[in-house]
Amino acid sequence: MPLTRTWTPGYPLDVRATTGHHRRGTGDPTMRFDADGSLWRTSHTLDGPGTLHLSVRTGTVEARAWGPGAAWLIDRFPALLGADDHPEDLTTDHPVVRRLHERAVGMRLGRTDRVWEALVPAVLEQKVVGTEAWRAWRYLLRRHGEPAPGPDPALRVPPRREDWALIPSWEWRRSGAEPVRMRTIVRAAGMDVERGIDHLTSLRGIGPWTSAEVRRRAIGDPDAVPVGDFHLPSVVGQTLIGEPVDDAGMLDLLEPFRGQRGRVVRLCERYGTRPPRRGPRVSVRDYRDF
Repeated sequence: MPLTRTWTPGYPLDVRATTGHHRRGTGDPTMRFDADGSLWRTSHTLDGPGTLHLSVRTGTVEARAWGPGAAWLIDRFPALLGADDHPEDLTTDHPVVRRLHERAVGMRLGRTDRVWEALVPAVLEQKVVGTEAWRAWRYLLRRHGEPAPGPDPALRVPPRREDWALIPSWEWRRSGAEPVRMRTIVRAAGMDVERGIDHLTSLRGIGPWTSAEVRRRAIGDPDAVPVGDFHLPSVVGQTLIGEPVDDAGMLDLLEPFRGQRGRVVRLCERYGTRPPRRGPRVSVRDYRDF
């Protein structure tokens, strides 16, 4: 039998807008939205694997959780839904940001409190298109994750941090992840990253972009800016001033919002304007047959 809990947030809540950036592609085996908007999510918690299901009925969140990690997930799901977030801290006279902020009334910055599970897919996404990274994530989870507790056999729980280092090199190749990303994840698997999120960039292969991507998801950092992203500066620039910018230009545009820069980035990503395409798409590389 699952553990259950109901919780009524004291604020408007859009579950998909709040949690959607935790999903790595539509085929992510660790996370799924049902047609009715309910959320399924798995995690390898401090207590073991668990599956969480969240649905909203007349403003109340109904939660169910299965597995050894059920109590951990049930206790912390309000934080995933932004209970610790303070969107009112973003105060501005900027007309575009103010309009986006008003539109995003149900979007919160939640936190998973699972640094490792944010780090691995972020490393897989380094310097590649999302399709390539998500393909590797799906393969590795289906081959080396475990079936999720609960009623949905299609869901998978990510391996424990220690187990990522045991994945054979040929499996990384079959996933499409080249040796550089593989080595970064294997090295990091020997570190207790849960206690060292402020020092992730001291690990070889983890730079400011990866650190910011982890901070956004694991601790809901409202000021985390992923510098070095291929698309993000263009989206932020197009949204705020009507033209694409580079990283330096993006940081200049975000400086008035210091302390809440990550929130503005998230607003631009979800509700902003993307520049028109003027060139070919970045190709998806395939290392599986090398």
